[in-house]
Amino acid sequence: MKILLVEDDARTADFIVTGLAAEGFTVRHAADGSTGMDLGREEQFDAAVIDIMLPGLDGLSVVERLRASGSTMPVLFLSARKTVEDRLKGFKAGGDDYLVKPFSFAELVARLRALLRRSRPAQETNLLAVADLEVDLLAHKVRRAGQEINLQQREFALLAYLLHNRGRVVSKMMILEHVWGYDFDPQTNVVEACVCRLRDKIDQDAAHRLIRTVRGVGYVLDETRP
Repeated sequence: MKILLVEDDARTADFIVTGLAAEGFTVRHAADGSTGMDLGREEQFDAAVIDIMLPGLDGLSVVERLRASGSTMPVLFLSARKTVEDRLKGFKAGGDDYLVKPFSFAELVARLRALLRRSRPAQETNLLAVADLEVDLLAHKVRRAGQEINLQQREFALLAYLLHNRGRVVSKMMILEHVWGYDFDPQTNVVEACVCRLRDKIDQDAAHRLIRTVRGVGYVLDETRP
């Protein structure tokens, strides 16, 4: 899932980006309100975490303008201001939740996941499946042939990305951008290593392997038998 983070404090932003990436989220960070508003208008996000006190355009104004432009993505406000009046201003501006600084990262993630659950249309499912493989995106559970498989956060994010692109070949650079969420040296082998670990857990004991390498292009997850 893709999250927009608008936070001007570099240490706080790095803390949140690193933590959310470890939880399997892809994060796009903006350090000021104007940039955050532009990203919110130009790209699709599942949710946003926005600080209220920002240089230039403040967080309340960012959300008001995004709502005016038709955006319905869930927004979690961050702020050192903790009075009832401050919270009400956040909700009036179009925020869906409000978290006071300093905060527990575990609480941030819990509130974010709750917003994501509430924002999903009733007909949309959190379950992805192909063949005998089932993935619950919100519960972070994976089963193949009824057996639960334990994945690391990055392995889970990679599997979810492959499932969302089922039948389509995705390149190494596409995986780096969407799963890791920040720039890497194109020569790095983190993708290959993660795919290898994922295959060992998903395909090793299965009669039919789901993850295939398309030489010179990338990877694909589908039911096509060799």
